[in-house]
Amino acid sequence: MRHVIRILGLDPGLRRTGWGIIEAEGSRLSFIACGTILPPEKAPMAERLAKLHDGLSDVIRRFSPHEAAVEETFVNMNPASTLKLGQARGVVMLAPAQAGLGVAEYAALLVKKTVVGAGRAEKHQIRMMIGILLPAATPETEDAADALAVAVTHAHHRGAAARAQLAL
Repeated sequence: MRHVIRILGLDPGLRRTGWGIIEAEGSRLSFIACGTILPPEKAPMAERLAKLHDGLSDVIRRFSPHEAAVEETFVNMNPASTLKLGQARGVVMLAPAQAGLGVAEYAALLVKKTVVGAGRAEKHQIRMMIGILLPAATPETEDAADALAVAVTHAHHRGAAARAQLAL
């Protein structure tokens, strides 16, 4: 009996949050869908976060993933930007958790190393490798490509992530 896992990969951001859905059957990966959620930039913070949550909830309802994976936040030099990104990331983690999905987290370096083979890979390299790993994928944005990279990383590391979660 074959066991197919549908994975939602997420690349959080307040301006753009990328999402990607893949299926993993053993080591075989298949592209399902991807996109980018764009909360209104001029709206108040609470409204932007609500739109982000609504968009993610809609993706989860439409594609019924079994598990979710989120890229960890990159901390930059601007505390205000880091705080805003943290708020968006909280919503990005909340939506799948509310739907009953386990949510794994992966460092950007691990995502790049898993997909490209180098932890310092550039965005265009990630997008190119996503095209090789998932030939049917046609992400329209780098955020969607990054989200697919997070999903691929989870497919490769989900056993280790589950063991680490149990250890907590």
